Amino acid sequence: MANPYVQGFIVPVPEGNKEAYRKAAIGMWEIMKDYGARRVIEAWQDDVSHGKQTDFFRSVKAEDGEIVVFSFIEWESREVCDGAHDKMMQDQRMKDFEQTFEGQQPPFDGKRMVYGGFRPVVEMNRERVGA
Repeated sequence: MANPYVQGFIVPVPEGNKEAYRKAAIGMWEIMKDYGARRVIEAWQDDVSHGKQTDFFRSVKAEDGEIVVFSFIEWESREVCDGAHDKMMQDQRMKDFEQTFEGQQPPFDGKRMVYGGFRPVVEMNRERVGA
């Protein structure tokens, strides 16, 4: 098995857009799973503190009435992840998905999203502990 790869995201979302965000996430999953995504976690802010120097809110310049969503996508490998993005951009479902927001605001502000790709150095779960 290849080394897993993780994409992580934090994004500001207006508090009232929880259901719209949830539906958008499910729509993206329907596309990503066909290109090798193993799992997606979309976590709605619950217990997030304001820090003295840094915090989640400042990282995305969250405004009044916005919360922070923490998400990650697990892929089989970096290569699968990279290949998926190229293929997804050509998929008609992705084009249709993007058009659902045309003329209206998406349920989050993607311009303030923070994201990156990560290679796990330790993986622990009930079945496995190790690198």
